[in-house]
Amino acid sequence: MGKTPPGNLENHGGQRMTSARVFDVRGRLVSAEHLVDDGVVSIAGSRIAAVRTFAEWRADHPEAPEPVFQGTVLPGLVDIHNHGGFGHRFDTVDAGEARAAAAFHHARGSTTVVASVVTGAPADMVAQTAVLRGLADDGVIGGIHAEGPFLAVARCGAQDPRFLRDPDPRLTEQLIAAGGGHLRVMTIAPELPGYPQVAELLSEHGVVVALGHTDSDFRAFREALRPSGFGSLVTHLANGMPTLHHRSAGPVAAALVAAAAGDAVVELIGDAVHVDAGFAAMAFAAAPGSVALVTDAMQAAGMPDGEYRLGPQSVRVVDGVARVPSGSIAGGTATLLRCVSWAVTECGVPLRAAVAAATAVPAAAAGLTDVGDLRTNQFADLVIADDNLHLRRVLRRGQWLS
Repeated sequence: MGKTPPGNLENHGGQRMTSARVFDVRGRLVSAEHLVDDGVVSIAGSRIAAVRTFAEWRADHPEAPEPVFQGTVLPGLVDIHNHGGFGHRFDTVDAGEARAAAAFHHARGSTTVVASVVTGAPADMVAQTAVLRGLADDGVIGGIHAEGPFLAVARCGAQDPRFLRDPDPRLTEQLIAAGGGHLRVMTIAPELPGYPQVAELLSEHGVVVALGHTDSDFRAFREALRPSGFGSLVTHLANGMPTLHHRSAGPVAAALVAAAAGDAVVELIGDAVHVDAGFAAMAFAAAPGSVALVTDAMQAAGMPDGEYRLGPQSVRVVDGVARVPSGSIAGGTATLLRCVSWAVTECGVPLRAAVAAATAVPAAAAGLTDVGDLRTNQFADLVIADDNLHLRRVLRRGQWLS
């Protein structure tokens, strides 16, 4: 909290923003850094200029009209695992379709979306990554996540087993090049031959190594989540891996131990379908500050039941649950704000912790530095909600979307 001197507003690059549109948003501020009953976020252009209590704001503006109290003000949500929504997909070579998927989630509070591509033919994955690179260059998406193709056949879930393969440095280099610096995360099974070489290659290029769709045991998975093992993120904890059992703890227990030690962040799909409330409560209790809520949303998010696609596979949605023909759950149909609400109301997670799990924690896990909190010089991304976390308005890059 504190003052921002008049005429000295700066953007992220250190350039003055004296001509930027300046306005204030007042409400109950809830973020990783702030819990303020009555605060004001001051916006200048596309950036946050200051975050203050209302009393501090009033002291700086003794003659100005009071800003209207708008409700609960959260940072824009950050979804680092998202395949699409509202009938649109990210696993596409149609840039317009991918933009429409991003726009759906932006308008519902996920102002930063890391677009996920699923396992497919190598040429298709490279082409899709290249298209998403253009959207990342334009700031439409926050980066790209490759979920596969280096995954365990036994735990493929909704990944098409026809295209799974052992870790391949050449294909990895092609995906990195196609991403043009925007490939943020790649999910890989650490027990596969060639994992160390590909994991090291990804790390050298600044790509986060996420472990998932794995049949690994406890010891191997825990070692892969140590700094020397390159892994630092766990893809959708408990999904796409052996079930947690007291005589065979497996990767679920290893992931929670690593997260509790600060060696990893675990994704949790908070849609009340992929995991139940008790499991989610356990994850938050075991690894406070190291749980990232994600949607794993796919084309059917925001749409009625029916027939859809995820990568090369057909998907049928019944009662909001998406499944491929094998019966495996095929991504989610929820929005991230709904996941936050579920964590609070059904899992007993404190509001501030649930908000951090959908903002600051995933942003840090994916290496995103300009989003995820209410802080000076971050992007002016805000979610305005009521006391029950129902969406009222969304601000993205200083522009109201709703």
